[in-house]
Amino acid sequence: MQIRCAYLLLASLPLAAATCESLSTLTLPNTTISTAQSVPAGSFTPPGAGRAIEGFPAFCRVAGSIKPSADSDIQFEVWLPATGWNGRFQGVGNGGFAGSINYPGLVTAVKNGYAVASTDTGHHGSAVDGAWAMGHHEKLVDFGYRAIHETTVVGKSLAKALYGGDPKRSYFNGCSNGGRQALIEAQRYPTDYDGIVAGAPANNWTHLLSNAAYNLQVTMDPEGYIPPSKIPAIEAAELAACDANDGVKDGVIDSPDRCSFKPATMLCKEGDSDTCLTAPQVKAMETLLGGLQTAHGKLFPGYVPGGMPGPGGWQTWIFGATRGSSLMLAFGNGFFKQMLFQDPNWDFHTFQADRDIKVADDKAAAIFNATDPDLGKFRGRGGKLIIYHGWSDPGISPLSTVEYFKSVQAKMGASQADSFVRVFLAPGMQHCGGGPGPNAFGQGGVDEKDPQHNISRALEHWVEDGVAPAQIVATKFKGDSPTNAVERTRPLCPYPQVATYKGSGSTDDAANFVCK
Repeated sequence: MQIRCAYLLLASLPLAAATCESLSTLTLPNTTISTAQSVPAGSFTPPGAGRAIEGFPAFCRVAGSIKPSADSDIQFEVWLPATGWNGRFQGVGNGGFAGSINYPGLVTAVKNGYAVASTDTGHHGSAVDGAWAMGHHEKLVDFGYRAIHETTVVGKSLAKALYGGDPKRSYFNGCSNGGRQALIEAQRYPTDYDGIVAGAPANNWTHLLSNAAYNLQVTMDPEGYIPPSKIPAIEAAELAACDANDGVKDGVIDSPDRCSFKPATMLCKEGDSDTCLTAPQVKAMETLLGGLQTAHGKLFPGYVPGGMPGPGGWQTWIFGATRGSSLMLAFGNGFFKQMLFQDPNWDFHTFQADRDIKVADDKAAAIFNATDPDLGKFRGRGGKLIIYHGWSDPGISPLSTVEYFKSVQAKMGASQADSFVRVFLAPGMQHCGGGPGPNAFGQGGVDEKDPQHNISRALEHWVEDGVAPAQIVATKFKGDSPTNAVERTRPLCPYPQVATYKGSGSTDDAANFVCK
């Protein structure tokens, strides 16, 4: 009996900690570790960075490959603080079609004491290049859902081996495709993470990219194409129609879903100019704002008015600086031509919504989509989920996030959903950041700010202390650089609440607003 008790006691103790270099000999399923090196404190140049980054703590860098199928090659990196580990593990997501390790995410996390993991999701290439998918079904599976989960398992195993015990808490942070990955984790692998931040999630992947192909038929039309020179006039007309609806005229439309802007009001009366829209351009705008329409109704929401100008605005995403240079053209082609039909001759002009969306759903939804509203297993293990989205996102309509949240409420009940999910919509913010509104609230990962100003810290506060975020303060820096002076702060409120001006004090100060 004494021997058995002693054995049970030993089994409950943490494993003996390994050295960084010894992790190269760790045996993990389907995994090859190619690098396990101790990196001294000071400067470090991440692969592909081009220059050294200062202020690094000493850390253990582990890199390798996971091959769950014969055609898999999931490259990963796991960075582990040599001292001062905060006991937390973090997974970081990818943007676009992935194809590379998220080194900025690794840098931010390890500097703040996190063990952190990232993956290229199983292929190498530009985030707008889908050529890797041609003839590689297993790579599509890796990109769709498998790589993030497999990397999480390996990352936690490496942390346990180095530190002699499991991470106390695990978190995931991603935006765009990374937001889709975040919801994949909550829906399909609910035990992987205690807390998840999902930014601007591309979770309804097949309908999002169908919407891209649908819109290309008007935005790529020579007559419907809207050049950059007309965007300021459209923005001015939208602001004139809706900016003051919230009681504050500040160049930002706070609730664009309630904006009554009609593109037809800009129809040219006496010849074409940069201050008006031709009839085909009016049609293009109406299509973009109207969403993906089929014989069965609307299958994906349209964009909303406001926040069009700037490098992260409509010119880059929807129309392109010149016709044929938009990001949506690249993503639409990448999905339909290379991922779905695997036909290099596919042309978006042939897209038929009533026919091709069903094909996309039948062939690809099970791989890519993260639309399951039943988060009961994630909630049951105590998981917490924060979703954020910019109201001026020209890449993914923020209304798609609203639709998903409402589906969770309908499935699980509003009060139950409220117990573990929060949605924050940022007025004037574009895709994952940028835009005319306050757009910095720690969404890029952890940093030293408090939970009221940092969405990652707010999530940790909720998971670890049981305090749900009542608001998160967003900041607008001059030039959108955190090294510059603060231009404006504004609270982000849990949807459907909105920030309401109290009626006195500066409208550039978050303290003068309340969530209602």
